[in-house]
Amino acid sequence: MTKITGIEITTHRLPLDPPFRASWDTQPRKHFDACIVRVHTDEGVTGVGSGDFMVGFQGHEHLFIGQDPLAIERHYRILANIQFHYGRCWPLDLALWDLAGKLTKQPVWKLVGGLSNKVRAYASSGTLRAPNELADAAERYLGEGFKALKIRFHRGDWRADIKALEAVRARVGNKLDLMVDCNQGWRMSWDQYKPWTLKEAIPVARELEKLEVFWMEEPLFRSDRDGMKRLRQMVDIRIAGGEMTRELYEFRDLMVDGCLDVIQPDAALVGGITGLRRVALMAEEHNLIFTPHTWTNGMGVVANAHLTAGLVEAPYLEMPYDPPEWSLDRRDFMMEKPLGVDKDGWVVLSDAPGMGYSLDEERLAATRIG
Repeated sequence: MTKITGIEITTHRLPLDPPFRASWDTQPRKHFDACIVRVHTDEGVTGVGSGDFMVGFQGHEHLFIGQDPLAIERHYRILANIQFHYGRCWPLDLALWDLAGKLTKQPVWKLVGGLSNKVRAYASSGTLRAPNELADAAERYLGEGFKALKIRFHRGDWRADIKALEAVRARVGNKLDLMVDCNQGWRMSWDQYKPWTLKEAIPVARELEKLEVFWMEEPLFRSDRDGMKRLRQMVDIRIAGGEMTRELYEFRDLMVDGCLDVIQPDAALVGGITGLRRVALMAEEHNLIFTPHTWTNGMGVVANAHLTAGLVEAPYLEMPYDPPEWSLDRRDFMMEKPLGVDKDGWVVLSDAPGMGYSLDEERLAATRIG
C-alpha cells in the first residue's frame, strides 16, 4: 500500500505594481500571496494543491503521515475537524485528489464523475471601471470567446453601478450573458460599512431584471436567510450566493429553506472536492445551479473546473480575469502554463493524471517567503 511520507507547505508572494484594486476591498492589493501544499509518498509521487493559507494546520501532519493517500473520505473527516477547531486547510484535499489521479493515472474530472472534460467559463471582473471603459472591456471579452461576464457593484451608489451595467448592455446587446456581484455577503476584516437590507436590495433587483441579468450575487448579508428567501420569492432574477459559507450543513439549510437559485462554494476554501461533491449533487437534487466561486489562484480554478465539469451540468464556471490589473500571469504565477479558455469560451481539461497542472518551480523559488 502506498503511504503518505510528508506534507510540505510553502508560501509565495508576487509583488503587484501597479496594485490590484478589488471592488470588494477598500485597500489596494500591492502583492498576491499563494500557499502551495505538496503531499509526498513512498512511491515518489507527489500531489499538489493550492488555495487557502493552511492556517492552523501546523502540528497536525502526523494525522496524515503513514496513511493511504487514497483514503480520501477519512482525510476529509480529519480536515473537517481541523476546520472546526483551527482553520480552513482544504488545499490539502485538492493535493490529495491530484495525488489520487496521479496514482491511478486518471484526470480528476474522471475520478469525480467523468461527466465531461469541459465547462464554459464566464469572465469575472474584479475592478470598478467607468461605464465606457467597462463597455470596452466587455467587447474584448466577447472577442476572446467569452459568452458571459460578471460585473462588480460597489461604486457607493447602486444607481452608478446600474449606469455601468447599462453601458455594457448597450454596447454588446445580448451577445453576453451578464451577472452582477453585489458583494453584500461579507466584508474584509478592516471594513465596517453595512450591507443592504431587503428593502434596499429590491429596487436593485428590479433594475437588473430590466437589463436581463442572469443572476444577482450576494445581494444580502450571509446570515440573512429570511431576506434571501423573500427576495427570491419577490423577483424573477436568480439569486446567487454562498462563496464564503464554511460548513456543508449551511448549504443544506440554504437549499431546504429556498434561499438561493445558484450555489457558489469554492473547493479551495470550503470542503475541498470531497466535501463539495456532496453539495453539488444536493444542489442538482433541488434543481439549483452549482457553480463554484474561484477567486484564489489558477490552481484553485483548475480544481473547481475538474469538480464542476466532471460532476454537474453548470451553465458557467467563474474565470477570474480582468486585465491588466488581474491578468492570467498574475493569477497563475505559480503555474508553468496559465489556465485560459478556448475560442468559444470553454475551459477544456486534459486527460493528464491528476489536476493536469505543473508548477513553475523557478518562479516559486524566487517568490518564496517565510
